[in-house]
Amino acid sequence: MSQYVTRLGRRSPATTSRLRLPHRRPRRVAMLSVHTSPLHQPGTGDAGGMNVYIVELAQRLAALGIEVEVFTRATTAALPPTVQLAPGVLVRHVDAGPYEGLAKEDLPAQLCAFTHGVMQAWAGHRPGYYDLVHSHYWLSGHVGWLAAQRWGVPLVHAMHTMAKVKNANLAEGDSPEPAARVIGEMQIVAAADRLIANTSEEADELVRHYAADPGKVAVVHPGVNLERFRPADGRAAARARLGLPQDALIPLFAGRIQPLKAPDVLLRAVAVLLDERPELRSRIVVPVVGGPSGSGLARPEGLQKLAARLGISDVVRFRPPVRQDQLADWFRAASVLVMPSYSESFGLVAIEAQAVGTPVLAAAVGGLPVAVRDGHTGFLVEGHDPAAYARVLRDFADDRQLCARMGEAAARHARSFGWDAAASATAGVYTEAMQAHRRRARAHHG
Repeated sequence: MSQYVTRLGRRSPATTSRLRLPHRRPRRVAMLSVHTSPLHQPGTGDAGGMNVYIVELAQRLAALGIEVEVFTRATTAALPPTVQLAPGVLVRHVDAGPYEGLAKEDLPAQLCAFTHGVMQAWAGHRPGYYDLVHSHYWLSGHVGWLAAQRWGVPLVHAMHTMAKVKNANLAEGDSPEPAARVIGEMQIVAAADRLIANTSEEADELVRHYAADPGKVAVVHPGVNLERFRPADGRAAARARLGLPQDALIPLFAGRIQPLKAPDVLLRAVAVLLDERPELRSRIVVPVVGGPSGSGLARPEGLQKLAARLGISDVVRFRPPVRQDQLADWFRAASVLVMPSYSESFGLVAIEAQAVGTPVLAAAVGGLPVAVRDGHTGFLVEGHDPAAYARVLRDFADDRQLCARMGEAAARHARSFGWDAAASATAGVYTEAMQAHRRRARAHHG
């Protein structure tokens, strides 16, 4: 499957132009993102890698000549009904439920209202206005399922995360995904014309846990914005801009603060390291950049209290979520990005950090073994034992050149994950979905 994507990704522009293939590629795609808007700030609430994924993919698809309209739930009355995100990319805000105070767990009850809003937008257009529906996450999949059937077009779905996989890898104290989500995901997998998986492992999980037809699953690695995430003027300049000490060991956590992402493992690892090596206290800074999310919202101060209990509040710096260009600076400033997650469908921040030249210390889960080359661009740890993470942090503290050596390899590795290749591969999946849909329609009517 990954060979298939590589082949698509390497097609020459001539063979993929709409002039040569006028009836095969969609002209306009309805992209559905019910629970999180591409306009939201990643790193807080329910906004994260999926937001970045949708924004970057939509812009690159538009550059290939495929218009994208992203339907998302309106979260404030101040939002205009439509916002042009970029040339060829339109965001449509759909009224569905109260603007604020609605948790993701409450959204299934609003899917009917959301679907109504999508259908209203469609009703204002000529027949055949949308050629394909691409839904992201299971909530959007249910709307996409109905919309695609109503419009007579194919449905392409990206899971991003899966309930069965998350429930098999729960963090301590985290709540399992409900049975309604599991059932919903099973229905979408059966209904979709094509399923896009981030990695071969995710593709295998779709087949194993959800009985997906292997012929319908395509592997497309997410990309990274290589113009924004690049080494630029280096670690020293980034540290100066952020007010960080030049000679410090800086293990960084960046992302949503919730048990799934396990920022507590980093704090516990730092406590273990300082118990063993108290002399490091004067030259370690641990930034935690992000906001509470998911089950972490129940205890928004939990991580600060943990730092105090562990006796490391003096070295930990909590920062709110930042814009993508500022995030790139935090990555540049860090000695190593630490991702002890219990589950990651891909781990986009791992590629972003490597693209600026920073190695990654991550749990060997989900797509992280694809994102990180163990021993070359970072280190993968089996499990979530803080002592195991502390051992790797000690290596970075003791070998001042390790960060630079691995960082150079990391930047080279990340260059193979550009969004242009991901968009080209996704356009190929769209083409296959449309062909399969037409064949099925002909067989049905024949």
